[in-house]
Amino acid sequence: MDRNDKGSGGGSGGPVEPGEPGGVDGPPESEPESDVPAGAEEPGAGDPESGERGPEEPAPEEPGPVVGRDARVGIAGLKLGYQIAAACALAVVAVAACVHIGMLFLHVAPSNTLTKQHGDVVDEWIYPEFEQNWKLFAPNPLQQNVAVQARAELRTADGGVRTTEWYGLSAKDSAAIDGNLLPSHTQQNELRRAWDFYVGSHDSQNRPVGLRGQLSEHYVRRIAYLRLDREEPGNKGDEIARVQLRSKTTNVRPPKWSDEKVPTKPTYRVLPWWTVEPEDLPLADGKGRAETAADAHGRADTDVEGAAR
Repeated sequence: MDRNDKGSGGGSGGPVEPGEPGGVDGPPESEPESDVPAGAEEPGAGDPESGERGPEEPAPEEPGPVVGRDARVGIAGLKLGYQIAAACALAVVAVAACVHIGMLFLHVAPSNTLTKQHGDVVDEWIYPEFEQNWKLFAPNPLQQNVAVQARAELRTADGGVRTTEWYGLSAKDSAAIDGNLLPSHTQQNELRRAWDFYVGSHDSQNRPVGLRGQLSEHYVRRIAYLRLDREEPGNKGDEIARVQLRSKTTNVRPPKWSDEKVPTKPTYRVLPWWTVEPEDLPLADGKGRAETAADAHGRADTDVEGAAR
């Protein structure tokens, strides 16, 4: 029987459709061949045992800063020696702050047992840098400007007497303070405190009350003399024989919205003349320019006499 006959033993038992395996139109389709040998794993997956990663596996992130209990900041991050030094410094600052606050409290507090027994210690701590003036917060604050002025009586070189004009001592202090970021304590408080000391220890007739009154006279007189001597009011050879002070008090004008009426004319408090004593002279040994010049003339005359002998 022919091989091509229907139902032959070597056939498939039916017509073969085109495209099927074994068909006459072409060879049977096969899967694409792989370059990976048989038994090998497909690329792309990392080997967990060897630690190698595949080409598509992301790189591990770098470790960040340690956060938590192991991170030490501030004093805890210093070495032991620096920690001890920092702790000691903080303790000293804390103690000083407590002492200062306590001194200020005792200074402004009413009189009590501590201030009676240790008032001198409190005053030494407070004055003059930490003085507390509560007049700004008083029900009736200061409403006047008080200016201190001084003039001198000069003994001229030809034997005459001349009186200078009034010098504004307070005005010079104010001019030195204005625009000065670091004004001195002398410019701010020396003259003001001296005048308050004098007014508080004298009556309206300028008579001293007790020993403090006499002390205030010497204090304010010496300040006035030293400042006038610094101004050099006279000519060469003139000497300051006496000094006189006065205060000029002017009321502060009330604000525009106030109905208060105050006099604007200044009032003066004139003190008597004070004779300059040797201890009032500017040098520490009690000799001023005039006495120094006299001593120089005396030494010159002595040298001439010695040479003549």
